[in-house]
Amino acid sequence: MSTTLDRPVTGHGGTRPKAAVSENQTRPAWLFVAPFALFYLAFLLGPSIYMFIASFFDTSLVKTGLGTFAGFANYAEMLGNPSFWSSMWHTLQFTIYTVPPLVVLSFVFAVLANRMTRGSWFWRLAFFVPYILPSATVSLIWVFVFSADTGIWPTIQKWFGAEAPTPVLASPTFAMVGIAITTIWWTIGFNFILYLAGLQDVPRELYEAAALDGATPWQQIRYLTIPMLSRTTTLVILLQIIASLKIFDQVAIMTDGGPGISTEVALTFITRAGFTDNRIGAAAAASFLLFIVIVVIAVARQLIERAQERRAA
Repeated sequence: MSTTLDRPVTGHGGTRPKAAVSENQTRPAWLFVAPFALFYLAFLLGPSIYMFIASFFDTSLVKTGLGTFAGFANYAEMLGNPSFWSSMWHTLQFTIYTVPPLVVLSFVFAVLANRMTRGSWFWRLAFFVPYILPSATVSLIWVFVFSADTGIWPTIQKWFGAEAPTPVLASPTFAMVGIAITTIWWTIGFNFILYLAGLQDVPRELYEAAALDGATPWQQIRYLTIPMLSRTTTLVILLQIIASLKIFDQVAIMTDGGPGISTEVALTFITRAGFTDNRIGAAAAASFLLFIVIVVIAVARQLIERAQERRAA
């Protein structure tokens, strides 16, 4: 009896070799993954590799091929170009304007919606609907809101006695603020949904026990909700920083980098270098420098998450 069980069984009704079973199972999986892999190679990995190679050449849209080898000249030019650093500063400025409000407001609204006993579905829908709108639609809505004289914002200013309403998008001081407000209204729904999902994982028993111990609603949020959602908050901050560093659509439609260059962000600068000045090599070098910044932030987030896991263990 024991001899029969110890012997490998093959054939119909028996146990097939482990390697053969594994190969038969992985083949259909590769077939399912193949379409995505082809698009990934064709439209993401392939262009990224080409961008990195082109950054070392004097590549141009008006010449065939990669052009003359330039080494690190494109990188040196970008690092010494005041316009590049100006666009990076404007990108950082936009990130500072948008990330804190998007994290704090989405958390507050998610907590409030989660505590509502009736009508919470309406607020979930209301916050998320703007997120599904195209960027062009959102930008045009807020261009109308900020339009000088005829817009909603100048009209409100006139109600309060302002004889010359502030032209938000025409002012170098306030244009980036207007773009930031547009982005906050547009994307807050995504963070709102992430926080709502995180709140569903917090056991209700913890709040009931805290209430029995006399904890106020603020103390429950301070000592239960915020610590329990720390990983969600870390994820939201990372995603929001990366999204803010890649700001382009709203700027291109609402101000096109103006007035002057007051709202010219990194991707606007890269687009002009590549498709207006026809300098693909220089634009690729600037793109790779921005890519390095994003990778550094992603790695920092990973290190923070591991540190949190070690503290929780």
